[in-house]
Amino acid sequence: MPGRVLPTISSAAVQSHNTAKSCYITLGNSVYDVTDFLGDHPGGGDLILDYAGKDVTDILKDEISHEHSDAAYEILEEYHIGFVGAAAPQKTTTTVIETVTETEDGPIYTSTGMSRAEDLSIDTDHSQDYKTHKFLDLNKPLLMQLWNSNFSKEFYLEQIHRPRHYKGGESAPLFGNFLEPLSKTSWYVVPSIWLPPVAYGTMVGAAGLGSSSAAAAYFVGGVCLWTLIEYLMHRFLFHIDNWLPDNRVGLTLHFLLHGIHHYLPMDKYRLVMPPTLFVVLAAPFWKLAHAVFAYNWYAAVSVFCGGVFGYICYDLTHYFLHHRNLPSYYKDLKKYHLQHHFADFENGFGVTSRFWDRVFGTELVTPAPKGGKAQ
Repeated sequence: MPGRVLPTISSAAVQSHNTAKSCYITLGNSVYDVTDFLGDHPGGGDLILDYAGKDVTDILKDEISHEHSDAAYEILEEYHIGFVGAAAPQKTTTTVIETVTETEDGPIYTSTGMSRAEDLSIDTDHSQDYKTHKFLDLNKPLLMQLWNSNFSKEFYLEQIHRPRHYKGGESAPLFGNFLEPLSKTSWYVVPSIWLPPVAYGTMVGAAGLGSSSAAAAYFVGGVCLWTLIEYLMHRFLFHIDNWLPDNRVGLTLHFLLHGIHHYLPMDKYRLVMPPTLFVVLAAPFWKLAHAVFAYNWYAAVSVFCGGVFGYICYDLTHYFLHHRNLPSYYKDLKKYHLQHHFADFENGFGVTSRFWDRVFGTELVTPAPKGGKAQ
């Protein structure tokens, strides 16, 4: 189909589509979804199912079985949905980010299927996406689909890191019932709920310490500590990919925690942390602050309040990076963060700054344009 950029599909994903409900085959590097053709195959669908998830190059040319005509290959092209791995018939180069496939329309990052930030906001064709990838149907509640699926961890991670965009900028159904509103949080909820207790705690800490300068020092220390916590949580909790259990419990929890954000990164109601989840994640840090600063309860409160204030700044920054035009410094930060989504999800974990990425060697570097230098 001229002019259409087809996605890349991992070998594991192809092999997993090996039933009558979802049947993929390969011919060289090309992937075909022949599910709808099973009932029309002259020799019967069972002959195709014997090669479901496998390559059919040899059997199509087998004179003893039945050497297929040119017409058969033409019919097969109607079911062409993509290419195996990064081996599409285009020029492929390795960059500082990852493999980039050069197409007539420009470079495509093979792990995400995208080439630029603007691609994150292009409406996904729900039906075609499900037909092509056999992952989650965006027309139906997502959570139970995932829970009832038998996806491997490898296939799940490949799919959630290939971003989609729900039509009209709305939120895809997650629960599909009365719990649906609880899964959405508007950005202004974060400062509305947490700034008052932070202000109160800061005043209590300052009064107990008896020195505004000491209270300010502990508070600022808490803010600085948050930037490290932000990086560590994003890298080792939200992106726990390599250590994720290969079962539906692990995949579902990962999807709720951060997977859905990479799957639907422009969903404005699932960008900031719901208050209940924040309480769960913040409770250990309350205990930690009081363990470290056991010598002074008010110092612990001041540090903790500084950390929560840092979190508020992080959540608002995260939202604005996705959905607002920003001053020059933040434009660079926006470009950096959105590259984490459409180009390289294995680097670029800092959201409010690149500092800890530079310290720990995970700074995301833009691949150089032809004849240019990387940024």
